[in-house]
Amino acid sequence: MKGIAYGVGVGPGDPELMTVKAIRMIRENDIIAVPGKNPKYSAAYKIAEAALPEIAKKTLVPINMPMIKDYELLRKEHEKGAKLIESYLNQGKNVLYLTLGDPTIYSTFTYLKNILETDGYEVEMISGIPSFCAAAAGLNIPLAEWDEKLHIIPAVHNTDIEFSDKENYVLMKSASHMKEVKEMLCGSKMQVQAVENCGMENEKIYRNIDEIPDDAGYYSLIIAKT
Repeated sequence: MKGIAYGVGVGPGDPELMTVKAIRMIRENDIIAVPGKNPKYSAAYKIAEAALPEIAKKTLVPINMPMIKDYELLRKEHEKGAKLIESYLNQGKNVLYLTLGDPTIYSTFTYLKNILETDGYEVEMISGIPSFCAAAAGLNIPLAEWDEKLHIIPAVHNTDIEFSDKENYVLMKSASHMKEVKEMLCGSKMQVQAVENCGMENEKIYRNIDEIPDDAGYYSLIIAKT
């Protein structure tokens, strides 16, 4: 029997926001795959370790997920990661891949999932709290009410968004283009707020567009509301 690969969402940053199911799955399995060359430097691993210190005794498997735009090189790295996971699955062992937030939302696990399923392996996803939901709660605002529309946009790939003042937006992956994103939002009448490092010790909250620094960190997202 081959093992099952699981994409496990560990939430946005606060260890207390990890789900009971995610913690149980980690306790019950020994092979933990983590994005990055050194698992213990991974944000996802640090969150899980804070909630479950015994994870340090598990077999930690580093999966290199470089942040590059060379699609051919990315494909090769994803293939390597998938094959490494498969080597454990072939031994009948389950593999848990830890991912920030939820594995269904812009997660690196998606690339591995596609390859593993193509290769004939069983894959499941364990939901986690998405960063934008935790950020909205931290800002003490609803993301959408009644019949309002909510758009989830990866801002790093969209620097020409036409905003509607009657709709709500979550702009993820904004950091590398923060200046451009702010410039796009300046002409709107929306309430713009942002959270950097949501749920982490160095979390920062920005209540208006002027407070948001152009050099905000990688884990930054913007919520723009009508």
